[in-house]
Amino acid sequence: MATRNQFQNELDLLNEDIIKLANAAGQALDEAIDALFNQDVDLARQVIENDKKIDRKELEINDKTILLIAKQQPVATDLRRVITAIKILTDIERMGDNAKNIAKSTIHLGKNPTAIPADLKKMHKMTKDMLYSATQAFKYEDISVARKLADMDDEVDGLYKTIVSELLGETATHPDKIQYVMQIAFCARYLERFADHITNVGESILYLVKGENFNLN
Repeated sequence: MATRNQFQNELDLLNEDIIKLANAAGQALDEAIDALFNQDVDLARQVIENDKKIDRKELEINDKTILLIAKQQPVATDLRRVITAIKILTDIERMGDNAKNIAKSTIHLGKNPTAIPADLKKMHKMTKDMLYSATQAFKYEDISVARKLADMDDEVDGLYKTIVSELLGETATHPDKIQYVMQIAFCARYLERFADHITNVGESILYLVKGENFNLN
């Protein structure tokens, strides 16, 4: 019984670390979007620097997870929990990468007189709502919330297509703005990819609870 309790305690700590890392990726996205809209190159550079911390933390948690497998040799549902943790960690690290990429685009743009499309902020809010839902679904192993991520992701995808379509129209009428259009299109794409990784987390939660693979994307 002591071994079982020890495993559960270590698993609980692991899950807490994963949620903290997901929140760190969400904060990175907030700061990247703020830097983009405020043309704050210094903040963008800070986002890029902070991504190294997310990467290091992901590796640290991953090592703890592998050690947990080696020590406890979990089976059945317990093994699924640990495997799920590793899969989710990978998606969170990639979320951080997408926030970093938005910051890089901000640096490429520099001080640009052209206004950033307001729909990008709307897309950002939708993505953050997804992240909150995903962390709650993970914390409580709530598959009903995890399933809803698919519909939320569809909304993000729809807004992404709208933004890109409008940007293409901008290129047609203002060919001199091609660099601006490219970087903003990249930012929209990075947001869309951030949301895709959240959806992957939803799939991992469904796998954890149901023991089956699901495709929410």
